[in-house]
Parts: sequence; C-alpha cells; structure tokens
Amino acid sequence: MNTMEAIKSRRSIKHFDASHSMTTEEANEILSLAVLSPTAFNIQNWRFVVVDDVDLRKKIREASWGQSQVTDASLFIVLCADLRAWEKEPKRYWVNAPKDVQDFMIPAIDNYYRGKEQVQRDEAMRSCGLVAQTIMLAAKSMGYDSCPMDGFDFEEVAQLIHLPDDHVIAMFVTIGKGTKDAWPRPGQLSLSDVVVKNAFGASAI
Repeated sequence: MNTMEAIKSRRSIKHFDASHSMTTEEANEILSLAVLSPTAFNIQNWRFVVVDDVDLRKKIREASWGQSQVTDASLFIVLCADLRAWEKEPKRYWVNAPKDVQDFMIPAIDNYYRGKEQVQRDEAMRSCGLVAQTIMLAAKSMGYDSCPMDGFDFEEVAQLIHLPDDHVIAMFVTIGKGTKDAWPRPGQLSLSDVVVKNAFGASAI
C-alpha cells in the first residue's frame, strides 16, 4: 500500500480481533519505522511502553472506562515522552555529525530547553503527535488497523506503568485486526474552512 492510500484508508478502529497475535517481527517493523519520525534537535524524546502483560492490560482497560481495544489490540502502546531527554547525554543525538555541527547543536539544545518547562512539554506533545501518525500509517501499510486514544485516567495509568516523574503520557495507540468498520467519515471540513492564506482576518502586510 502506498502512502496516499494508507492516509486515505486509515480510520480509528475501536474493535479488534482479540485472538489475533502480531509477530515480533511485525511489531519491531512498526517501531523501527516509528523511530524515523522527526523530533526537534533530533532528541528522539518519545518512549514506547509496549504492554503485553495480560493482567496489566486488564487494569489499564479498567482505567480506560472499559474500552475493549485496550485488551483486544494485537499491539498496545502507551505513548510517552521524556521531558528531560534534551539534557540526557545530548551528544548521542549528533554522534554521527561532523564536529563543527556537534559543537553548534549541543549548546543550542541546552539553550533552547533549559529552564523552559512549557517548551519541554510542548515539544514532547508535538513529537508524540508526529510519531503516533507514523505508527498508524505504518500499521495500515502492513494491513493493520489502529486507534489513537486519550480516553483514560492519565494519573492511574501513570501509576500502573510506573511512569518516571520526568515523563508524560501523550496517548495510547492500539493496533490490530479490525472486526468492525469505522463509521463513514462524519463530516470533513472543506479546505476553505481550514486553510488560511498569509494571515488571519486580514491581508498580510
């Protein structure tokens, strides 16, 4: 399946075949494609908590108001981000770059993030949004359906997965063999509703 077909056919599927098992190779392929997603300064601040423990999945389902895709998905990912990734051995993010690039980028990372908690969080959420879409399109290209989820008790799930204090949960991504089609697209806005030329409300100066 090409990229455009994957984009057009990807839908949020909420019912999966609980008996289907994804191979380790398939799961690793999805995650290997996911880590090619862009991040600012290449800090790769996403963290993928792949939950395959049956009992833990059941507990997370309870914290997700009983939504069945938590337990029935073939691959269940709690998509998190490390808010302090920028200061954790930043040289490794540019280890293959020329020295002059390293000498510029490493201090720039520190300057951009240090003391700026809102920037750290905003960047984490941007990174997770980008990687979530990569995961879902990769899954679709491999014949799997998916669903991004934020309908759960974030604090309870954080406790269940022992989330470090300097991490945040962005969302879940559930992947599997869908058993029930999504509704027809309920109402796509036209490009004229969402595309702004140059500036809002007035011509650009």
